[in-house]
Amino acid sequence: MSGNGTTAGDDPLQTAVWRLRSRACWADAAALLQSATADAALQRTALLVERCLYTEAGWQDAEDALRAAEALAHTDEERGAAACERGYLAYSATLHGVRDRADEARSALGRAAALIPPGSPGRALLDFRRGLIAEKLTRSPQAARAAYRRAHAGATAHHDPLLLSSTWRHLAGLALREGELADARHGFAESLRIREELGYLVGTAPALVSLADTETEPEASRLREEASRLFRLLGGVPTWLSRHLTPPTPGAATA
Repeated sequence: MSGNGTTAGDDPLQTAVWRLRSRACWADAAALLQSATADAALQRTALLVERCLYTEAGWQDAEDALRAAEALAHTDEERGAAACERGYLAYSATLHGVRDRADEARSALGRAAALIPPGSPGRALLDFRRGLIAEKLTRSPQAARAAYRRAHAGATAHHDPLLLSSTWRHLAGLALREGELADARHGFAESLRIREELGYLVGTAPALVSLADTETEPEASRLREEASRLFRLLGGVPTWLSRHLTPPTPGAATA
């Protein structure tokens, strides 16, 4: 699940789901999606998996929603989307040290790649998640960069600004680790701009902190102070952000 924010032509239900999601109210957003269709089940799953990544909690709810989505999936694209969510849930559990599910994550995303055709909107999200595994679990920055670039191109082609904000962010993170400060600053600034325009509050504080890592004082402190304000406003979510509100520790988990 990526997302497009809200526009005047949006469905009222999807607008309500987006507003709750962007304010870290994933369970409330999922509760609005009651129809027993594959699309609704997949969207509920995506919301609850995202909650796991940002809160390091709610794992069983996400697993239950995922099983329901897998049972309702009948087309290749639906099965592929469910496999993509299973891979992301396994990745999140591994990243946060809940349980090592790296092999499951790779296997599930491999199944998704066999089911989701190239050029599909879901392929861009899959490419991004394969990049996450390459970067965070396999420690292969070259493979991660290639996957992020494919995802970036797909997000651009399918007008998916939230996914685009994530590809900007992770490409910038790779650039920063390689000492390419100007490219990193540009990518983090683009990610922040998009998230602010969308009103994606839960993702704005991490974007502020990432940009701060490329700035000098006093701008760096100003950005971290704004991130701290949003972090408190959302009740300490994302949970892992607290250790990034001061200059970062290399290799720490981000989303």
